[in-house]
Amino acid sequence: MRGSIAIQPQPTILIVDDVPENLSVLGELLQPFYRVLAANSGQRALQIARTTPPPDLILLDVMMPGMDGYDVLAELRAEAATRDVPVVFVTAMDSTDDEERGLDCGAVDYITKPIRPAIVLARVRTQLELKKARDILSDHNAYLEQEVARRMAENQLIQEVSIHALAHLAETRDPETGNHLRRTQEYVRTLARSLKQHPRFSDYLDDRTIDALAQSAPLHDIGKVGIPDHILLKPGKLTPEEWEIMKTHAEIGAQAIAQAEADSTRPVEFLRIAQEIARSHHEKWDGSGYPAGLAGDQIPISARLMALADVFDALICARVYKPAMPMEEAYRIIVDGSGKHFDPDVAAAFVREFETFKRIAAAYAE
Repeated sequence: MRGSIAIQPQPTILIVDDVPENLSVLGELLQPFYRVLAANSGQRALQIARTTPPPDLILLDVMMPGMDGYDVLAELRAEAATRDVPVVFVTAMDSTDDEERGLDCGAVDYITKPIRPAIVLARVRTQLELKKARDILSDHNAYLEQEVARRMAENQLIQEVSIHALAHLAETRDPETGNHLRRTQEYVRTLARSLKQHPRFSDYLDDRTIDALAQSAPLHDIGKVGIPDHILLKPGKLTPEEWEIMKTHAEIGAQAIAQAEADSTRPVEFLRIAQEIARSHHEKWDGSGYPAGLAGDQIPISARLMALADVFDALICARVYKPAMPMEEAYRIIVDGSGKHFDPDVAAAFVREFETFKRIAAAYAE
């Protein structure tokens, strides 16, 4: 049994002319091949053109009382639903200037009266074929855009899941941290948004970088996988020797991320930022931090934001070596650390956003 053949609907052509005889002539010529709609004024033409679906082609008289063809074409081009409908001017105005004006206004072709049937049919057929090709291309482009967006979203999700999987490697060594990754990620995002318009940070903190910062933040302590359990999980104070070993987690994490970036076929922005954060989030504004003793603006902005987020969360959460601190006491310690531990402008952003910090802490409580 033969498969059924889909019957393609006839293209729809709207003819517009204020002279009934002209409408009759065009209608009789086109109706054997196309579905024909007629309008005897510019206003009526616009009403028909705005229906769904719009006509495939409009044959438009130029010289009409009230709203002429140029006015109608301007209205059609001004509306999203009709701006792509091809319009052919049909007019007795046959000078070169008239034709140029019509084409400049957006008409796709220009037919002079009295019409010659073979010419009209040939040009109508040509314009309909061109429209069909444009529609196919537009549909294809729309599909490609949707497919690109879908794959980008899928890659983004895979990337985020991979980041959290790597970050949780560090958490498995220190199970009491719980939602620490999520909280510090949102603290960093909050500080970055608050500083986005600040003169010292505006060149760096665009929307893309803010997203990359938040994406990178969970990897800040990835280097803890290289710290022995008897040091990482020690309930009491570390000895000076143990503390020196503990401090190496910053460089261990940075080197691991650097190796991941080196293995990539192209630069990955969030890995570069993650490397900065892992290495430098224990640096202090006054130069007394580690591992490199950086001070002031030597410390990457990403690490300055992470430093405050990490310290605040460590203060308000219980650890094997200490109980949780009340929120207001943690607030005072952060403020007191402005200009010493923390970039003063980052600390000022924390003060502005303290209520947001509290909401984040409550939303991702242990």
